[in-house]
Amino acid sequence: MYTKKVIEHFRNPHNQGKIKNPDGIGKVGNIVCGDVMWLYIKVRKKKNGEDIISNIKFETFGCTAAIATSSVITDLAKGKSIKEALKINKTKIVESLGGLPPVKIHCSVLAADALDEAIYDYLSKNKKNIPEELKKRHQKIMHEKKTIEEKYKDWIEAEEEMHKNN
Repeated sequence: MYTKKVIEHFRNPHNQGKIKNPDGIGKVGNIVCGDVMWLYIKVRKKKNGEDIISNIKFETFGCTAAIATSSVITDLAKGKSIKEALKINKTKIVESLGGLPPVKIHCSVLAADALDEAIYDYLSKNKKNIPEELKKRHQKIMHEKKTIEEKYKDWIEAEEEMHKNN
């Protein structure tokens, strides 16, 4: 059973859509359940030089929990520094939603991974220092992605084509 907050985020997702010319994009998926998430971030610099996520949006093809976790992570990350946003994990996502059924916890992992990937993309494009922990998470996500792409090449190509046309 989903919590009231999960249902609210599913029915009225926050920050849904694309950002034109994003500073970072994170794309992750789970071949077992079929969920795919795109997370887009815009970053601005505060007067003290700190990078802040000024805008964040998502596009998710997935179940109730996938959409709710995508929505809530945008709320958690918007206005946060890159350093603060990197501390958002599956536990914070699940707590913010008042819980998830155990079989749906993987959706919170996907949302956290999508944020990490968007931040990684931003930092690498801008030749900024990438924290060691983020490098490790990125390598793990890339390893999983490569395995999936090798096994499900036709499905992934069809999914990418569908996303381009929307």
